[in-house]
Amino acid sequence: MKTKKLVIIGNTSNARLAKFFFQNDSEYEVAAFSVDRKYINSEKYEGLPVVAIEDITDYYPASNYHAFVAIGYNKMNKTREYLYHKIKSKGYNLPNYISSRCSFLTQEPIGDNNLILEDNTIQPFVKIGSDNVFWSGNHIGHDTEIEDHCFISSHVVISGFVKVKSYCFFGVNSTIRDAITINRETLIAAGAIITKDTVEKGVYLPAKSSLIDKKSDDIEL
Repeated sequence: MKTKKLVIIGNTSNARLAKFFFQNDSEYEVAAFSVDRKYINSEKYEGLPVVAIEDITDYYPASNYHAFVAIGYNKMNKTREYLYHKIKSKGYNLPNYISSRCSFLTQEPIGDNNLILEDNTIQPFVKIGSDNVFWSGNHIGHDTEIEDHCFISSHVVISGFVKVKSYCFFGVNSTIRDAITINRETLIAAGAIITKDTVEKGVYLPAKSSLIDKKSDDIEL
């Protein structure tokens, strides 16, 4: 039964997916989308009204509606952070979406505006801040701490006792060993393996696969 109403901040594929998740797996009824006026290109999106953030409190007041910022990882998550603070300053409660199909085992306090999708394993004693995205199928090891405004794509393994500072990005299938620090604004590319502390604003790429001088039917499997 839907007991609360929600406005989704955004009008791209991330917002469309957030609507699907909240509509089908939460207590929230999605009422509308909202973006800065200059980004409105249609009065409706996904069959719902689109209103300017400049006018949001006139149509969907914080006393009756909650809001969720559904923005990707642009500018190392700082676009999402900008809108997170902008909407919060208008008095809105920003709920978390935690999929009923994930293993959410931690009992530690969690921040707000987190998106945690299906098949994530969040082990005991994990601490999670605010405005993070956990796409599908990640493993977050016990006693790890993730600060704010991070994006963890899919099938990422973060081992136990890791400290993840704010504004980090983890590419698909990246692997983080235990008991290290991922410093602020680290960009970890798909498939990278991190075995020691990163440097602030560091970019970490994996070794690339190479094409050998044989055809697939020359190989005995």
